[in-house]
Amino acid sequence: MAEPNIALANLITEAGISWAGLAKRVNRLGADEGEALRYDYTAVGRWVKHGQKPRGITPKLICRVLSERIGRPVRPADIDMEDVESLAARGLQYSRDTETTLDTIRDLGAAYTAGRFNAPFILAALAAPSRDWLLETLDETLSERGPRAIGMNQVAGIREMFSLFQEMDVMRGGGHARTALISYMNTTVIPLIRKEHEPDVQAALYDAAAEQAYLIGWMAYDDGEHGLAQRYLIQALRLSQAAGNHVLGAHVLAGMSDQANLLGHTYEAVALARAGLHGITPNESAACYADLSILEARALARLGDAKATMRALQRAERTFETIDHDNEPEWARFIDPAYFFGEAAVCFRDLNQPTEIERCADLSIQACLEQRRARRGGLSQAAVAMSFVQRNEIEAAAERAKIVVHLTSSVNSSRCLEAVTDLQKTLKPFDTVPAVQEFNTEALQLLGLAA
Repeated sequence: MAEPNIALANLITEAGISWAGLAKRVNRLGADEGEALRYDYTAVGRWVKHGQKPRGITPKLICRVLSERIGRPVRPADIDMEDVESLAARGLQYSRDTETTLDTIRDLGAAYTAGRFNAPFILAALAAPSRDWLLETLDETLSERGPRAIGMNQVAGIREMFSLFQEMDVMRGGGHARTALISYMNTTVIPLIRKEHEPDVQAALYDAAAEQAYLIGWMAYDDGEHGLAQRYLIQALRLSQAAGNHVLGAHVLAGMSDQANLLGHTYEAVALARAGLHGITPNESAACYADLSILEARALARLGDAKATMRALQRAERTFETIDHDNEPEWARFIDPAYFFGEAAVCFRDLNQPTEIERCADLSIQACLEQRRARRGGLSQAAVAMSFVQRNEIEAAAERAKIVVHLTSSVNSSRCLEAVTDLQKTLKPFDTVPAVQEFNTEALQLLGLAA
């Protein structure tokens, strides 16, 4: 049964226009555009009562009529008439207008929570945002890069929520509380930004909103929602520019690089990491610079370029040793030994260097045990399992693989699930080994595939 369009009905009522009057005005505007439209009150009734969506330019014309009557902008998304394809395309754009960016973030969240958003990751969309961000960053003066005032109550509240949700992501995985963060962004953060503020307050609000948009994107990435993740990350990059925070922008590019590498787009992953490295210096954020360097190394290792990987790894480790977390932003808190050495272990996994895998992974695992971080611990244990396979120590690999299953069961992370399935594929030639059989049984139970 068709659902009525409540949003359109409410705006028609607010505009104080009849169905017949709306149809007549839409027809007249259509004629101005060279369109011969023949709508009447019954057509409007179908839009309202049955949720029918007219095609072509009609939704925009309806919005023009309602905007004229109400005195504020009305967009197709406001009357539930923007199709998913249009929204998906808009989400990939690095808009010059921050209002458009805020609209896009709001509409992405509304569509996702309503179960209406399902769009793919688009490789071709990666180049333009990173290019535009880097050009804007290079054009800035040093005085414009100065620190912003961030002591305001509104901003402090948003940052406290960011800290809470980031902790949930780190400890429980990206699928755990993403919908709640989207709702907070749409109902609290975006409306607050659109109020009148002093310039410093406005910049700080953009900054806090960029952090939250990034975190939503990162959580979606961790949960395998790559089309949604890509669009939130692009919008976060734009908001970081509006805030004048190029370090945060570089952090967003790190997330984009990580996603591109996971999806197999390794050359693009290298380019995104290097764009971020060109935009900042180690003195501005050693944590962000080290992260970008380790992600560059990750992509280079996947390409099989051992020499370039080692150069990037050495730069990353030198920078990592200089991090002072007291002078880093909240979002950089996760760039710690658990994370850093876990990423380094994956580099050595791809270079087929089992000794180095174990050295780095053990440092990561020890930190994860101290912090009770299951997701990162699972990923690092998976790297150790692969090192044992490379040594042809299959029973030891299977025992580590079982630990990965155990840790994955306590988080909501598609990356951990993929680590389990990767281990299944790697250990398949050894499925006569009892320890491997035990791992496969536990893995199938976890993945919901057991008979």
